[in-house]
Amino acid sequence: MLQPVMAQYNWTELDQIFKDKQQLLGSNVVAMVWKGDSLIYKKEMGDFNSKTQAPVASCSKWLTTALVMMFADEGKISLDDPVVKYIPVFGNYFKSYITIRQCLCHMTGIQQDPIRLLKLFERKKFSSLEEEVNSFAAKDIQANPGVEFRYGSIGLNIAGRILEIVSKKRFDLLIKTKLFNPLSMRKTTFSTMDGSAVNPSGGAISTADDYMKFLVMLMNKGKYNGKQILSEEAVNLMRQVQNRADQIRYAPKAAEGYNYALGSWAVEESPHPELRSQPSVAPGEGRVATALASPGLFGTWPMIDFCHGYAYLVFVKNLLGEERAEAHREIKNIIDKQVPSACK
Repeated sequence: MLQPVMAQYNWTELDQIFKDKQQLLGSNVVAMVWKGDSLIYKKEMGDFNSKTQAPVASCSKWLTTALVMMFADEGKISLDDPVVKYIPVFGNYFKSYITIRQCLCHMTGIQQDPIRLLKLFERKKFSSLEEEVNSFAAKDIQANPGVEFRYGSIGLNIAGRILEIVSKKRFDLLIKTKLFNPLSMRKTTFSTMDGSAVNPSGGAISTADDYMKFLVMLMNKGKYNGKQILSEEAVNLMRQVQNRADQIRYAPKAAEGYNYALGSWAVEESPHPELRSQPSVAPGEGRVATALASPGLFGTWPMIDFCHGYAYLVFVKNLLGEERAEAHREIKNIIDKQVPSACK
Protein backbone atom coordinates (compact mmCIF):
# COMPACT_ATOMS: atom_id res chain seq x y z
CA MET A 1 0.00 0.00 0.00
CA LEU A 2 2.93 2.33 0.61
CA GLN A 3 4.48 1.77 -2.80
CA PRO A 4 2.52 4.41 -4.81
CA VAL A 5 3.34 7.16 -2.29
CA MET A 6 6.98 6.14 -1.95
CA ALA A 7 7.32 6.07 -5.74
CA GLN A 8 6.87 9.85 -5.84
CA TYR A 9 10.25 10.27 -4.14
CA ASN A 10 13.79 9.15 -4.82
CA TRP A 11 15.08 7.64 -1.60
CA THR A 12 18.28 6.17 -3.05
CA GLU A 13 20.48 8.63 -1.16
CA LEU A 14 18.54 8.11 2.07
CA ASP A 15 18.80 4.33 1.77
CA GLN A 16 22.54 4.68 1.26
CA ILE A 17 23.12 6.91 4.27
CA PHE A 18 21.24 4.50 6.53
CA LYS A 19 23.40 1.70 5.18
CA ASP A 20 26.55 3.75 5.75
CA LYS A 21 25.48 4.91 9.23
CA GLN A 22 23.98 1.64 10.49
CA GLN A 23 26.97 0.84 12.69
CA LEU A 24 26.87 4.36 14.13
CA LEU A 25 23.10 4.37 14.69
CA GLY A 26 23.00 0.80 15.99
CA SER A 27 22.35 -2.61 14.49
CA ASN A 28 18.61 -2.45 15.21
CA VAL A 29 17.03 0.60 13.58
CA VAL A 30 13.61 1.69 12.32
CA ALA A 31 13.41 4.87 10.22
CA MET A 32 10.14 6.50 9.15
CA VAL A 33 9.13 9.70 7.35
CA TRP A 34 5.50 10.86 7.31
CA LYS A 35 4.07 13.66 5.17
CA GLY A 36 0.45 14.78 4.95
CA ASP A 37 -1.66 11.67 5.50
CA SER A 38 0.92 9.15 4.27
CA LEU A 39 4.00 7.29 5.38
CA ILE A 40 6.42 8.15 2.56
CA TYR A 41 9.48 6.25 3.79
CA LYS A 42 10.08 3.28 6.05
CA LYS A 43 13.19 1.23 6.67
CA GLU A 44 13.67 -1.57 9.21
CA MET A 45 17.15 -2.94 9.94
CA GLY A 46 18.30 -5.72 12.24
CA ASP A 47 15.83 -7.32 14.66
CA PHE A 48 13.84 -4.13 15.15
CA ASN A 49 10.54 -3.37 13.47
CA SER A 50 8.05 -0.54 13.85
CA LYS A 51 6.05 -2.53 16.44
CA THR A 52 9.04 -3.29 18.70
CA GLN A 53 8.79 -1.71 22.17
CA ALA A 54 11.83 0.05 23.60
CA PRO A 55 12.63 2.80 26.14
CA VAL A 56 12.67 6.26 24.56
CA ALA A 57 14.33 8.17 27.45
CA SER A 58 14.12 11.94 26.94
CA CYS A 59 11.69 11.60 24.02
CA SER A 60 9.28 11.23 26.97
CA LYS A 61 9.56 14.97 27.64
CA TRP A 62 7.64 15.83 24.48
CA LEU A 63 4.81 13.49 25.49
CA THR A 64 4.62 14.92 29.01
CA THR A 65 4.62 18.50 27.71
CA ALA A 66 1.69 17.68 25.41
CA LEU A 67 -0.26 16.38 28.41
CA VAL A 68 0.50 19.59 30.33
CA MET A 69 -0.79 21.59 27.36
CA MET A 70 -4.01 19.56 27.39
CA PHE A 71 -4.61 20.66 30.97
CA ALA A 72 -3.87 24.27 29.96
CA ASP A 73 -6.36 23.93 27.08
CA GLU A 74 -8.99 22.83 29.57
CA GLY A 75 -8.28 25.80 31.87
CA LYS A 76 -7.23 23.53 34.74
CA ILE A 77 -3.76 25.10 34.93
CA SER A 78 -1.88 28.03 33.45
CA LEU A 79 1.73 27.79 32.27
CA ASP A 80 2.51 30.84 34.39
CA ASP A 81 1.05 29.36 37.58
CA PRO A 82 3.70 29.12 40.31
CA VAL A 83 4.56 25.55 41.27
CA VAL A 84 3.96 26.40 44.92
CA LYS A 85 0.24 26.84 44.16
CA TYR A 86 0.03 23.05 43.80
CA ILE A 87 3.03 21.85 45.84
CA PRO A 88 3.27 24.11 48.94
CA VAL A 89 6.51 22.53 50.19
CA PHE A 90 8.42 24.51 47.54
CA GLY A 91 7.51 27.66 49.44
CA ASN A 92 9.35 26.36 52.50
CA TYR A 93 12.62 26.43 50.56
CA PHE A 94 12.42 29.87 48.90
CA LYS A 95 11.18 28.45 45.59
CA SER A 96 7.85 30.26 45.36
CA TYR A 97 8.58 31.93 42.01
CA ILE A 98 9.17 28.86 39.82
CA THR A 99 6.42 28.50 37.19
CA ILE A 100 5.11 25.54 35.21
CA ARG A 101 6.46 27.17 32.04
CA GLN A 102 9.96 27.25 33.55
CA CYS A 103 9.59 23.57 34.42
CA LEU A 104 8.85 22.73 30.79
CA CYS A 105 11.91 24.59 29.50
CA HIS A 106 14.54 23.61 32.13
CA MET A 107 14.82 27.05 33.71
CA THR A 108 13.72 26.35 37.30
CA GLY A 109 17.10 27.37 38.73
CA ILE A 110 17.15 24.25 40.93
CA GLN A 111 20.50 22.46 41.07
CA GLN A 112 20.48 20.01 38.19
CA ASP A 113 23.07 17.34 37.47
CA PRO A 114 23.69 16.29 33.84
CA ILE A 115 21.64 13.27 32.76
CA ARG A 116 23.68 10.10 33.15
CA LEU A 117 22.75 6.42 33.21
CA LEU A 118 23.88 6.23 36.83
CA LYS A 119 21.44 8.99 37.76
CA LEU A 120 18.60 7.09 36.08
CA PHE A 121 19.31 4.08 38.26
CA GLU A 122 19.68 6.20 41.41
CA ARG A 123 16.10 7.51 41.13
CA LYS A 124 14.77 3.99 41.69
CA LYS A 125 15.06 4.71 45.40
CA PHE A 126 11.87 6.79 45.14
CA SER A 127 8.62 4.86 45.44
CA SER A 128 6.43 7.64 44.01
CA LEU A 129 6.64 10.76 41.89
CA GLU A 130 5.36 12.69 44.90
CA GLU A 131 8.32 11.56 46.99
CA GLU A 132 10.83 12.44 44.29
CA VAL A 133 9.40 15.88 43.52
CA ASN A 134 9.17 16.81 47.20
CA SER A 135 12.91 16.05 47.42
CA PHE A 136 13.52 18.64 44.67
CA ALA A 137 12.12 21.35 46.93
CA ALA A 138 15.05 20.95 49.32
CA LYS A 139 17.71 21.11 46.60
CA ASP A 140 20.05 24.09 46.31
CA ILE A 141 19.18 26.97 44.00
CA GLN A 142 21.77 27.59 41.27
CA ALA A 143 20.07 30.61 39.69
CA ASN A 144 16.89 32.63 39.83
CA PRO A 145 14.01 31.01 37.90
CA GLY A 146 14.00 31.90 34.21
CA VAL A 147 17.61 33.06 34.13
CA GLU A 148 19.70 29.97 33.33
CA PHE A 149 18.98 26.88 31.22
CA ARG A 150 20.10 23.46 32.47
CA TYR A 151 18.71 20.44 30.68
CA GLY A 152 17.59 17.64 32.97
CA SER A 153 14.72 15.80 34.59
CA ILE A 154 13.66 18.08 37.44
CA GLY A 155 11.30 20.46 35.66
CA LEU A 156 9.31 17.90 33.68
CA ASN A 157 8.88 15.69 36.75
CA ILE A 158 7.58 18.65 38.75
CA ALA A 159 5.10 19.37 35.97
CA GLY A 160 4.03 15.72 35.91
CA ARG A 161 3.45 15.76 39.65
CA ILE A 162 1.29 18.89 39.34
CA LEU A 163 -0.94 17.03 36.89
CA GLU A 164 -1.27 14.20 39.41
CA ILE A 165 -2.41 16.68 42.05
CA VAL A 166 -4.89 18.46 39.75
CA SER A 167 -6.39 15.23 38.37
CA LYS A 168 -6.04 13.08 41.50
CA LYS A 169 -4.70 10.31 39.26
CA ARG A 170 -1.28 8.70 38.95
CA PHE A 171 0.70 10.14 36.05
CA ASP A 172 1.08 6.93 34.04
CA LEU A 173 -2.66 6.22 34.15
CA LEU A 174 -3.50 9.85 33.39
CA ILE A 175 -1.38 10.14 30.25
CA LYS A 176 -2.65 6.77 29.01
CA THR A 177 -6.27 7.88 29.34
CA LYS A 178 -5.96 11.44 28.02
CA LEU A 179 -3.22 11.18 25.37
CA PHE A 180 -2.26 7.63 24.42
CA ASN A 181 -5.75 6.17 24.10
CA PRO A 182 -7.10 8.95 21.80
CA LEU A 183 -4.00 8.51 19.61
CA SER A 184 -4.31 4.70 19.62
CA MET A 185 -0.81 4.47 21.13
CA ARG A 186 -1.60 1.07 22.62
CA LYS A 187 2.01 -0.03 23.16
CA THR A 188 3.20 3.16 24.89
CA THR A 189 3.38 3.42 28.68
CA PHE A 190 5.07 5.22 31.56
CA SER A 191 4.19 2.45 34.03
CA THR A 192 7.11 0.80 35.83
CA MET A 193 7.37 -2.92 36.51
CA ASP A 194 9.56 -2.68 39.63
CA GLY A 195 7.42 -0.41 41.77
CA SER A 196 9.74 2.59 41.34
CA ALA A 197 8.47 6.11 40.76
CA VAL A 198 6.93 7.03 37.44
CA ASN A 199 9.32 9.23 35.44
CA PRO A 200 7.58 11.88 33.25
CA SER A 201 10.91 13.22 31.98
CA GLY A 202 12.38 9.96 30.72
CA GLY A 203 10.36 6.86 31.60
CA ALA A 204 8.25 6.13 28.52
CA ILE A 205 8.38 2.87 26.57
CA SER A 206 6.99 3.06 23.05
CA THR A 207 7.21 1.80 19.47
CA ALA A 208 8.08 3.58 16.23
CA ASP A 209 4.47 3.21 15.03
CA ASP A 210 3.08 4.67 18.25
CA TYR A 211 5.47 7.59 18.53
CA MET A 212 4.87 8.53 14.90
CA LYS A 213 1.16 8.93 15.69
CA PHE A 214 2.11 11.54 18.29
CA LEU A 215 4.33 13.39 15.80
CA VAL A 216 1.59 13.35 13.15
CA MET A 217 -0.84 14.88 15.66
CA LEU A 218 1.54 17.78 16.41
CA MET A 219 2.37 18.26 12.73
CA ASN A 220 -1.36 18.49 11.95
CA LYS A 221 -1.91 21.34 14.43
CA GLY A 222 -3.15 19.09 17.22
CA LYS A 223 -5.57 17.01 15.15
CA TYR A 224 -5.47 13.23 14.71
CA ASN A 225 -7.95 11.12 12.73
CA GLY A 226 -10.34 14.06 12.60
CA LYS A 227 -10.26 14.65 16.36
CA GLN A 228 -8.68 17.73 17.96
CA ILE A 229 -6.39 16.29 20.66
CA LEU A 230 -4.55 19.55 21.36
CA SER A 231 -5.64 23.04 20.39
CA GLU A 232 -3.76 24.73 17.55
CA GLU A 233 -2.79 27.46 20.02
CA ALA A 234 -1.22 24.86 22.33
CA VAL A 235 0.85 23.42 19.47
CA ASN A 236 1.97 26.95 18.54
CA LEU A 237 3.02 27.57 22.16
CA MET A 238 5.03 24.33 22.12
CA ARG A 239 6.97 25.78 19.17
CA GLN A 240 7.94 29.06 20.84
CA VAL A 241 11.62 29.35 21.71
CA GLN A 242 11.96 29.86 25.46
CA ASN A 243 15.61 30.84 25.95
CA ARG A 244 18.54 32.72 24.48
CA ALA A 245 21.81 30.98 23.64
CA ASP A 246 23.68 32.93 26.32
CA GLN A 247 21.40 31.46 29.02
CA ILE A 248 22.42 27.85 28.36
CA ARG A 249 24.60 26.46 31.15
CA TYR A 250 24.22 22.78 30.30
CA ALA A 251 22.95 20.95 27.20
CA PRO A 252 23.73 17.38 26.10
CA LYS A 253 26.19 16.94 23.24
CA ALA A 254 23.39 15.84 20.92
CA ALA A 255 21.67 19.23 21.29
CA GLU A 256 24.56 21.67 21.53
CA GLY A 257 23.90 24.75 19.43
CA TYR A 258 20.11 24.48 19.70
CA ASN A 259 17.72 26.54 21.80
CA TYR A 260 14.75 24.99 23.59
CA ALA A 261 11.01 25.35 23.10
CA LEU A 262 8.53 23.57 25.41
CA GLY A 263 9.49 19.91 25.79
CA SER A 264 11.69 19.76 22.68
CA TRP A 265 14.70 21.37 20.98
CA ALA A 266 14.38 24.05 18.32
CA VAL A 267 16.49 22.44 15.59
CA GLU A 268 15.63 25.31 13.24
CA GLU A 269 13.95 28.57 14.17
CA SER A 270 12.77 31.87 12.74
CA PRO A 271 10.26 34.67 13.35
CA HIS A 272 7.63 32.67 11.41
CA PRO A 273 5.06 35.14 10.00
CA GLU A 274 2.09 32.90 10.84
CA LEU A 275 3.06 32.85 14.50
CA ARG A 276 4.62 36.27 14.98
CA SER A 277 1.35 37.61 16.37
CA GLN A 278 1.05 34.86 18.99
CA PRO A 279 1.41 36.14 22.58
CA SER A 280 4.80 35.32 24.09
CA VAL A 281 6.27 36.13 27.47
CA ALA A 282 9.34 33.98 26.91
CA PRO A 283 12.91 35.25 26.53
CA GLY A 284 12.90 33.82 22.99
CA GLU A 285 11.68 37.24 21.76
CA GLY A 286 9.00 35.80 19.50
CA ARG A 287 11.24 33.26 17.75
CA VAL A 288 9.48 30.11 16.70
CA ALA A 289 10.85 26.66 15.96
CA THR A 290 10.26 25.63 12.35
CA ALA A 291 11.75 22.22 13.21
CA LEU A 292 11.57 20.49 16.60
CA ALA A 293 13.33 17.39 17.93
CA SER A 294 13.38 15.54 21.24
CA PRO A 295 16.28 13.03 21.14
CA GLY A 296 16.61 10.40 23.84
CA LEU A 297 19.61 8.99 25.65
CA PHE A 298 18.99 5.55 24.14
CA GLY A 299 19.28 6.89 20.60
CA THR A 300 15.70 7.43 19.42
CA TRP A 301 15.38 10.69 17.47
CA PRO A 302 11.88 12.11 16.73
CA MET A 303 11.59 15.32 14.73
CA ILE A 304 8.99 17.48 12.99
CA ASP A 305 9.85 19.96 10.23
CA PHE A 306 6.88 22.31 10.01
CA CYS A 307 8.19 24.17 6.95
CA HIS A 308 8.75 21.03 4.88
CA GLY A 309 5.68 19.44 6.42
CA TYR A 310 7.04 16.08 7.50
CA ALA A 311 7.67 14.06 10.65
CA TYR A 312 10.87 12.02 10.87
CA LEU A 313 11.62 9.29 13.38
CA VAL A 314 14.61 7.05 13.89
CA PHE A 315 13.90 4.46 16.56
CA VAL A 316 16.93 2.66 18.02
CA LYS A 317 18.03 1.19 21.31
CA ASN A 318 21.68 2.22 21.67
CA LEU A 319 23.05 5.20 23.57
CA LEU A 320 22.98 8.52 21.78
CA GLY A 321 26.35 10.02 20.95
CA GLU A 322 27.63 13.31 19.61
CA GLU A 323 28.47 11.81 16.20
CA ARG A 324 24.96 10.44 15.90
CA ALA A 325 23.46 13.91 16.21
CA GLU A 326 25.50 14.99 13.20
CA ALA A 327 24.24 11.93 11.30
CA HIS A 328 20.64 13.05 11.90
CA ARG A 329 21.46 16.49 10.52
CA GLU A 330 22.84 14.83 7.38
CA ILE A 331 19.73 12.66 7.10
CA LYS A 332 17.49 15.71 7.49
CA ASN A 333 19.28 17.50 4.65
CA ILE A 334 18.60 14.52 2.36
CA ILE A 335 14.89 14.44 3.28
CA ASP A 336 14.62 18.22 2.81
CA LYS A 337 15.77 17.84 -0.81
CA GLN A 338 12.89 15.45 -1.50
CA VAL A 339 10.21 17.45 0.34
CA PRO A 340 10.07 21.15 -0.67
CA SER A 341 9.66 23.82 1.99
CA ALA A 342 6.48 25.89 2.20
CA CYS A 343 8.18 28.63 4.24
CA LYS A 344 9.60 31.75 2.61
